[in-house]
Amino acid sequence: MNKTYPVEALLRPPIELWSAGCAFGIALISALAPWAIMMTPAVGYLSAVLLTGFGLYRLFDAMIILCYQRNMRRMPEYVVEPKHIPVSRRRLFLGKGFLWRQQHTQRLRDTLNPKVRHYVEPSAFYRWARRRESQWEHSFLLNRVAKLLRSQSPWNPVRPLPPVGGKPQIHAVEMREQAVTMDLRERVGHTLVLGTTRVGKTRLAEILITQDIARGDTVIVFDPKGDADLMKRVVAEAKRAGRSDETYIFHLGYPDISCRYNAIGNFSRITEVATRLTNTLPSEGNSAAFREFAWRFTNMIAVALVKMGRRPDYRQVTRYITHIEPLLIEYYRQWLPDVAPIEWVQEVQRMAEAINERDLPFALKGRSHEAIALVRYAKENGLYDPVADGLRSAFEYDKTYFDKIVASLLPLMEKLISGKTASLISPDYSDMEDNRPIIDWRQIIRRKGVVYIGLDALTDTAVASAVGNSMFADLVSVSGEIYKHGTDRGMPETEQAPDMPTISLHADEFNELIGDEFIPLLNKAGGSGFQVTAYTQTWSDVEARIGSKAKAGQVAGNFNTLIMLRVKELATAEMLTSQVDSCNVTTVTEVSGVNDTADPTSKVDFTSTNQDRIAVTEVPLITPANVMALPKGQAFALLEGGNLWKIRMPLPSKSDDAMMPKSLREVAAEMQRRYLTSDHWWAG
Repeated sequence: MNKTYPVEALLRPPIELWSAGCAFGIALISALAPWAIMMTPAVGYLSAVLLTGFGLYRLFDAMIILCYQRNMRRMPEYVVEPKHIPVSRRRLFLGKGFLWRQQHTQRLRDTLNPKVRHYVEPSAFYRWARRRESQWEHSFLLNRVAKLLRSQSPWNPVRPLPPVGGKPQIHAVEMREQAVTMDLRERVGHTLVLGTTRVGKTRLAEILITQDIARGDTVIVFDPKGDADLMKRVVAEAKRAGRSDETYIFHLGYPDISCRYNAIGNFSRITEVATRLTNTLPSEGNSAAFREFAWRFTNMIAVALVKMGRRPDYRQVTRYITHIEPLLIEYYRQWLPDVAPIEWVQEVQRMAEAINERDLPFALKGRSHEAIALVRYAKENGLYDPVADGLRSAFEYDKTYFDKIVASLLPLMEKLISGKTASLISPDYSDMEDNRPIIDWRQIIRRKGVVYIGLDALTDTAVASAVGNSMFADLVSVSGEIYKHGTDRGMPETEQAPDMPTISLHADEFNELIGDEFIPLLNKAGGSGFQVTAYTQTWSDVEARIGSKAKAGQVAGNFNTLIMLRVKELATAEMLTSQVDSCNVTTVTEVSGVNDTADPTSKVDFTSTNQDRIAVTEVPLITPANVMALPKGQAFALLEGGNLWKIRMPLPSKSDDAMMPKSLREVAAEMQRRYLTSDHWWAG
């Protein structure tokens, strides 16, 4: 097949077969009967060798044409078992594919020509089989024939195409595939995966997670839906890599097999507690004032708890938001012995007994006399403490007015401390009967753990969002600490400086998780070893979640790698197509004309002209329509500085995976076997 022609013609009859057949025929005659074509035996044998070589050359060209046309209708199946997914210390495997160039745009454009439709569409026999399959489905006699027609046996010439949809021609424009990989150093620039529902995002996530676990990274998987299959895959791959003892599951939908996590108990600055609690509140218009007041009040409670040596959690904060007096009394009892005379207890008791309910201000009626006496004692003796003064100001508010101010925060807090969820996100550190470990991101990263986070957002979106945002805020705090001090802060010092950890964070349906906490994780956490892979359906989901197109653009600008499966939104598809170059494609125009002659003496009555004119047109390498027509499991990817690759991911093997738990019961049994104690769980 001559590649020097200005027009490449692959959708045509394989005429090379004729010359190949002729060459083989003459070679046979030359070898068996050279006298028939007037050759000596020696010349005949030499001619047979040369003709056979020429025939093979032409046959090879014909096979290229036939394979190309076959792939236009049905791509070869690509299946890889999880244990055979390649793992490298320098490259990340994505699938099979090729670097998209001008020739592929040209070939894809050629498939739109109506004259070559029969090369790219299923045959008439195939269409007949699909019609008969439906018609004969309920026929007692013909049902067996229908079953044969839809059999996936290689011997069935009309077996149904795999249910992947889309246009197989998009990938069939290249016959020589290679393993598509990206440099692991590019991952700290973060990766964005876009694709509509059920087109292969989870499958791609499994491929990447499998490699990250096998490579020994700290792996954190956020799954808002709480997909049980993805959870089991994480457990299976950790077991295959020999990392079962480092694997932890946090799942709001399955509390019995879940670890516990105090979403507001770990922080670098005490103000982070109030920020995590109030971030879900509206901040536009008049709501901003209420949010700021709620932040100030929750921050005051958190500071008081920490100064008393207690770790904040949702239960304690909710209790003291609705009833501040117990916290005030406890804090004053702990603070006054350090600043007041020794007889302060008797003085406070005397003041409490002397209080007359009728003489109290309206805001203090019905309040604890002991609390009132403690506040009055501190005032009269000129004792001051910032935390005590903050508690006093909240205590002296009119309770009905105060309840209105924090009314927007309380419904969410009530959800967080209700049911079995409360024991997961507000763990009781003193409960020795509960053997579920309490995870802490610092220890997870230090141990290079594998963590699956299922937030069960389909059941309660508000709780899932609050817990997910708190986890992200906690991770941002941890990343800042790692950036400044490394992973071994607080551990015995060693002469050798610790290596920067590699933390692979996978956020499925990340539009459900994204908030103000997620943005710094993208644009600042790369220096501390975080590499984020985010999966979502459309970019509009992210914009709607953030509420600001500018902020959404800020988020998009932090993803250096873009992988786009089939999408159904034009704006999302244009995120990819607007970043690729344009190229020149050739078009062939057929021109025919007839001219008659006006000279009556001429022997020529008319002249005719037939021309094929080649024109060059500038077009984009790919269009949004190409992205929207991708089959399931296929994607375009901008890798390593904008190189456009066409990828197809391996399908999961139909054979049973020995490592894969068959049910959640097996996952639960594995977790219960390893969850021995909630005390010092991290000590290897």
